[in-house]
Amino acid sequence: MHTFKTSKARENILSRIRKHLEGHSMPMPYPNADKEQLNVIFEYNNNSDEESFAEAFIDAGGKFVFCDNEQELLEHIYTLYENRGWTELACAEESLLQLFHNNHIKGVKSPDECSEAADACITGCEGMIARTGSILLSSRQNKGRSASIFYPVHLVVAYANQVSKDIAQGLELLKNNYKGQLPSMVNINTGPSRTADIEKTLVTGVHGPGEVFCFFVNADK
Repeated sequence: MHTFKTSKARENILSRIRKHLEGHSMPMPYPNADKEQLNVIFEYNNNSDEESFAEAFIDAGGKFVFCDNEQELLEHIYTLYENRGWTELACAEESLLQLFHNNHIKGVKSPDECSEAADACITGCEGMIARTGSILLSSRQNKGRSASIFYPVHLVVAYANQVSKDIAQGLELLKNNYKGQLPSMVNINTGPSRTADIEKTLVTGVHGPGEVFCFFVNADK
C-alpha cells in the first residue's frame, strides 16, 4: 500500500481553509424540506399518446410520417428514396424487407448485402415513448447494435400498439414481449444524433444519424 505525503505548506493552507469554514457555515437551503411532503407533478395534455409522441418527436428534431396502412408505408418510403436520389437502402427488419420484395420495390437490401456507403437504414423498434418522443430499441432486434447508428439517415417503422405513455411503461412492455427477460442492451433514442462538444456549437450526425424519420403505421404490429 502506498502512502502519499502532503507538503507542509499545502497542509497549512488546508488547515486555514478548514478553520475558516468552521466559523462560516452556510445555512441549509430549504431547512423544512424533510418535514414536508414532496409532490412530483407531471403536466398532461388532452392529446392521445400517439399525438403526444408525434409532437415530442418533431420537437426533438425528428421527421414524423403518418401511414394509414403498410401500403402507404411503402409508398412514402419509396417517394423519399426517389426524392433524395438514394441508390442503396438497408433494411434490418426481416418482415419489412420481405414486404418490399413482395411488392417488387428494388434498391432495398439487408445490411449484409449493402455497402458501408448505403444512404439510409430502415429498422423496426421495440416501442415509442409519448412523453419524450423517444424510440425504444434493443440488441434483440436484427443488427440491433449497429443498424440505428451506423448510417447517415435512420428510418424507423413503428405501429400503433407500440406506443407507451412514459419510459416506465415502455420498459414494462419490452419486458412483457421478452417474457420477463430484458435484452442485454436497450437504447432510448431521442431525435437525431447531436453534440456541442466542439466550441459549444450544436452539430448533428457526429455520433450517429443526422436525420431520423418515424413512419407511424396506424395499425397493430
